[in-house]
Amino acid sequence: MVLAAAGWFTRQLLFDGFVDGLVYGLLAMGIVLVYRATRVINFAVGNLGLVGAALFALMVVQYRFPFWIALGLALLIGTAFAAAVELAVIRRLFDAPRVIVLVATIGIAQLALAVVTAFPDIEDRRARFPLAIGSDREIAQIRVTGAQLAVLVAVPVVALGLTWVLNRTTLGKTVKAAASNPDLSRLSGINPKIVSTGVWALAGLVATVSMILIAGDDGSVTDFVTLGPNTLVRALAAAVIAGMTSFRRALLAGVVLGVVQALLAFNFLDQVGLIDFLVFLAVLVAVFFQSRQGEPDRSVFSFTPRVAPVPEHLRGLWWVRHLDRLFLVAAGVAAVALPLVVTAPSRHLLYTTVLAFALCATSLTVLTGWAGQLSLGQMAFAGIGALTAAALTRGLALHWGDLTVIEIYAMPFALSIVIAGLVTAVLAVAIGAGALRVRGLLLAVTTFAFGLAAQQYLYRRPLFVGEGGSTVAFPRGDLLGLDLASQRTYYYVVLAVLALALAVLGRLRRSGIGRTTIAVRDNADTAAAYTVPAASTKLRAFAIAGGLAGIGGALLAGTIQAVPFTERFFRVEDSLALVAMVVIGGLGSLSGAILGAIWVVGLPAFFPQQELVPLVTSSVGLLVLLLYFPGGLAQIGYSTRRALLAWVEQRVPAPPPKSTPARPSLHRERARPPAGDTPAVGPLAATDVRVRFGGIAAVDGASIEVREGEVVGLIGTNGAGKSTLMNAIGGFVPSTGRVEILGRDVSRLSAAKRASLGLGRTFQSATLFPELTVRDVVLVALEARGRSRLLGAALALPAARRRERTARVEAAELIDFLGLGRYADRYVADLSTGTRRIVELAGLLALDARLLCLDEPTAGVAQRETEAFGQVIGEIRAELGASVLLIEHDMPLIMGISDRVYCMEAGRVIAEGPPAAVREDPAVIASYLGTDERAIARSGAAAPSTSSVHDLST
Repeated sequence: MVLAAAGWFTRQLLFDGFVDGLVYGLLAMGIVLVYRATRVINFAVGNLGLVGAALFALMVVQYRFPFWIALGLALLIGTAFAAAVELAVIRRLFDAPRVIVLVATIGIAQLALAVVTAFPDIEDRRARFPLAIGSDREIAQIRVTGAQLAVLVAVPVVALGLTWVLNRTTLGKTVKAAASNPDLSRLSGINPKIVSTGVWALAGLVATVSMILIAGDDGSVTDFVTLGPNTLVRALAAAVIAGMTSFRRALLAGVVLGVVQALLAFNFLDQVGLIDFLVFLAVLVAVFFQSRQGEPDRSVFSFTPRVAPVPEHLRGLWWVRHLDRLFLVAAGVAAVALPLVVTAPSRHLLYTTVLAFALCATSLTVLTGWAGQLSLGQMAFAGIGALTAAALTRGLALHWGDLTVIEIYAMPFALSIVIAGLVTAVLAVAIGAGALRVRGLLLAVTTFAFGLAAQQYLYRRPLFVGEGGSTVAFPRGDLLGLDLASQRTYYYVVLAVLALALAVLGRLRRSGIGRTTIAVRDNADTAAAYTVPAASTKLRAFAIAGGLAGIGGALLAGTIQAVPFTERFFRVEDSLALVAMVVIGGLGSLSGAILGAIWVVGLPAFFPQQELVPLVTSSVGLLVLLLYFPGGLAQIGYSTRRALLAWVEQRVPAPPPKSTPARPSLHRERARPPAGDTPAVGPLAATDVRVRFGGIAAVDGASIEVREGEVVGLIGTNGAGKSTLMNAIGGFVPSTGRVEILGRDVSRLSAAKRASLGLGRTFQSATLFPELTVRDVVLVALEARGRSRLLGAALALPAARRRERTARVEAAELIDFLGLGRYADRYVADLSTGTRRIVELAGLLALDARLLCLDEPTAGVAQRETEAFGQVIGEIRAELGASVLLIEHDMPLIMGISDRVYCMEAGRVIAEGPPAAVREDPAVIASYLGTDERAIARSGAAAPSTSSVHDLST
């Protein structure tokens, strides 16, 4: 009452906020519904309902259908539309990376809008959206409109209905099963694709109800044909606050956001966009606390277009060897000649705009294509970069009361852009710090909220806009004496900056910077096992992307010598368009950023009278490319290149293979402490290790030891805790207890730090880095011997070039040593399991590991290869002078090569000793080997294999 007396709120204000919050909560429940079943954040959550809502208005207002019949048909059509979208788009992308599916939902949202705009126009433009209750009423001194009353009735009914469906129906139970354990649900006969269709249909029903309620509250029968980013951000925020799992918390969070919005809008009328900034902060905090829950998205970017390597025997042909460079030269010549052929300044303005957008798009190439982090607010960094550069060109001062804290004099145009890029790089790192904890797609929500907060609040800060207004002047001035007033001159400046950026990014992609970034994207655990820290690698990508976006945004604003931050270029819609550019052009491809910018920005301007062109360059074009050309326009170019190389190969056949040479030896001297100088330390001592997942103890007080030069086997049934214990030793899961590696306590160190101390780890799946070649994988592991530096690689400094040459020579030696020469330039995704296992061993050699933790190295390989692995492990062990901890289900192998064996059951060690003693231990027989004497006999020592590494790889 004190607040009410002070004017902070009224009953009406709280009620209106409560009703708005119910709508946010309803949309949030639709987001949670899809996410729980498919792990996809559905950005089409509202627009899915546009089709049904628009048809509802059309039927009632235009064709005079009875209200309730039209409502039933609209709900049915909205449900059917969502199911059709799932079958046509989501089903085809079912096994695609979740990031790609999220991008597809953005295209679906635009497609739904396009469908609605194709409907017949309602002739009576003054008509109101049909309501079940048309009159207002007053209850307890609160005015309740008919639309608000509909919300009060419909939202609780839908919420209770969703809860009932998920808890009581077969669909709900299958959704829960598929969400909690997809693999087990498949074994139980649950088809996850059918579950997905059912969930999307249900989401379409919820979306249709939501859009009818929103349109009824708005009242207009013609202007409701989109769900604005403001409403979508609040629904996404409520869903994230609910942990993407709870309907009840999503509804409650939506109500709280609605009430807080009403209070702020009433009490801070002069602070435009304050609520959007606070929603962004709420999302940031919610993501920080929620992001570690659930399993991470381990899918890889199989949609990244692959470049086929030039066959070795064709490299002698000059034009084949330089084919890519010839294409770039031709494109560069065309870009230089274009404004000389087309002389109209308006065309020069368009070409410059395309180039500036292409530069902004390269930031997403790095962040999303290379690092796997989807940003839906990238143009916000461009906008802040443009406003910062504009402020620096006019000079600015920061005041604290009457005291001037900082005063910066007016800077030259070019210098202001460079500093703006540095500012946005720092800002991107600050925003991206949440990505260190983010799992799955929550970063997309964070950056989407940031984009809206920037558009509504940050852009308007006095630091940027000065006296205010919706546009900030940004005169170009000159560059090193070159007058930039001419639009053609400015075009060439932007072209030069883009060319420089592409050259630098190309060098980075071919260096350890690019390889390690993609390695972390593809498989963060294996990257950490190769000493590559995920956190700093992601932040480096954020910094590069933020800097590129800031510079691109400043150059974009320079095209019209102003920053129109409320109307053009830097809105949330432009961030979504930027995502469309890199996906249409080719995710991860530098040329794709340019092709996408030409497609999305250029084509509509070249054909302004064609209504079909904007549709093809946005929603429909995006979805068609995702479904049929997942590598984008760049994939078409790479396919043409591959066909050309195949044509050349037919005319220049490969020479006959030479006789297989003897396998080389590395003959590398290793720095080992002389005997007697220091006391010997055990490679591994793990004491009382415990790992819990929720209330389940996966490892319960296990202790093991690996001594110098030993091969120690670790056996037990599936689920006994073997791999979890090895993950705890490697630092891949949180654990308690003490772990010592080579005499050093590493219990608090990250996985990458433990690897840098000499721990080599392989994984049961042998996934490695699917989108890297074998040579690249070995080069990633060689980063342990000397880390690539960003500045040196970007500028191609002599030290960086020497380091790259040395690393490539060492990689070639390792590849030859393991007989992998013919696979050197093959992508890991194209290799057999057995060959990937050999590539894993190459990584261990590159690491110079002293302790090898091998998790089922023969899983998925043929029996002949399994029999050879004992000899292989012996060779690698001898080459490295290392000790081995080995998990293996092949009893002849593990009993034949192990010095000692541990057996685990239910997270505990139940036996330890020489292989023969463990094999005969009654507890081991009862737990693992069973009582069948024939099975026990088959677990005897394997006969020594005469196979070698070279035999496996050939």
